[in-house]
Amino acid sequence: MNSIYLFGPRVVPKISCFFIISRQICDRGFDGDKVDNGFGCIEEPLKGMWRYSDFDSISYEKPDESSVRGHFSVRQGFFDNVKIDAGRVLEVLEHDGPGFDTKLALDELYVRLSGLLVREVLLGILRNVNYANKTRCAKLGYKFFVWSGQQGNYRHTANCYHLIMKIFADCEEFKAMWRLLDEMIENGFPTTARTFNILICTCGGAGLARKVVERFIKSKTFNFRPFKHSYNAILHSLLAINQYKLIEWVYQQMLVEGLSPDILTYNVVMCAKYRLGKLDQFHRLLDEMGRSGFSPDLHTYNILLHVLGKGDKPLAALNLLNHMKEVGLDPSVLHFTTLIDGFSRAGNLDACKYFFDEMIKNGCMPDVVCYTVMITGYIAAGELEKAQEMFDEMIIKGQLPNVFTYNSMIRGFCMAGKFEDACSLLKEMESRGCSPNFLVYSTLVSNLRNAGKLSEAHEVIRHMVDKGQYVHLVSKFKKYRRS
Repeated sequence: MNSIYLFGPRVVPKISCFFIISRQICDRGFDGDKVDNGFGCIEEPLKGMWRYSDFDSISYEKPDESSVRGHFSVRQGFFDNVKIDAGRVLEVLEHDGPGFDTKLALDELYVRLSGLLVREVLLGILRNVNYANKTRCAKLGYKFFVWSGQQGNYRHTANCYHLIMKIFADCEEFKAMWRLLDEMIENGFPTTARTFNILICTCGGAGLARKVVERFIKSKTFNFRPFKHSYNAILHSLLAINQYKLIEWVYQQMLVEGLSPDILTYNVVMCAKYRLGKLDQFHRLLDEMGRSGFSPDLHTYNILLHVLGKGDKPLAALNLLNHMKEVGLDPSVLHFTTLIDGFSRAGNLDACKYFFDEMIKNGCMPDVVCYTVMITGYIAAGELEKAQEMFDEMIIKGQLPNVFTYNSMIRGFCMAGKFEDACSLLKEMESRGCSPNFLVYSTLVSNLRNAGKLSEAHEVIRHMVDKGQYVHLVSKFKKYRRS
């Protein structure tokens, strides 16, 4: 850990413009295990970067105060009409089938076609994709995409291509997705960081990530804004899908090309090195970053805090937090949560509570992520009462539990043999508008089964089916019925 302290004197206030290293640091996959408790998905500032010029919007100049009311009335009316037209289009698409002329029915709607309308329709289809209807959704999405592209006074945008590609991705129509990419390029649209992100997230699990990376590295039409260069755009996306070994390879290719890393590059590669357990290389990169004139930004400190937490070094962590303040970077709830999560993994719950209290003293109010990290730590240590106290406190403080909070509590009740409380909590989360995910059902069912409570386990499965959720995964529970 010496490099952390050696690095300190070289620090000057400098904040990176890219908020890259997110609460993926709080992902329990940090240790290399395959269990996903959802921490990698709770906060995704990574995705915020994709919400720039890709999406169609209605641009307008700022009106004078006298016309504000009328302006927004007209604008709101336009949006309302688009939503109505999108609903009509989706109704027509629902009737698609043998003997029904979908193209003619769409023509007879006489809707005012715009990028916003196409976006609303494609998003409507995307939201409804599930295991049972994925083939139909892919077909309907493409049918509407082709029809709208043939209408006069309208031309598809890059965002529309991205949406239909995402539909194909979610529907597992991979060949169609690649054909659409070729069509997009042929029609003069540059591929962007968003294009790459859609493809890499889809192909990473299929073992095609290297192929996607090589294609984009060699691409002459890759518009990698807002990143400094294409390699940073690629590294950024690879981090989001935990492709750490591929990050190493891309970084080496970048150096071979003679491109110098910046603070974003160092943050991503250091994170990858740490997750791969290559601490010596992690520290060398940290020192190299300082020698190259780069100062740690908020995300560098986030990584360092997790390293110190995971290494169970509370005094060093406190010194680093104080150092952040000295150089003008105030630790946020994200930094404290990252640190607490590290100590939780190290089994030092006293340190977790200490820094939880310190966070509040520093004016950072814990959010649902922080409470969930604390609760999960207590549950893992078998301290259900403290977890319950923290659960009750977060509700009193106005922080509503999310699906991962409930999953931790349900697991805790099951571990303590309090199955009635676990089942009651499942009903409570639904009554509060928090829909259980498959992980919640799986936690409850597996624990009930292991306790020999087969009828209760079957009842949970029936409840899941009645709710119409995760029906395609129920086959995984067939062993419970056979038991």
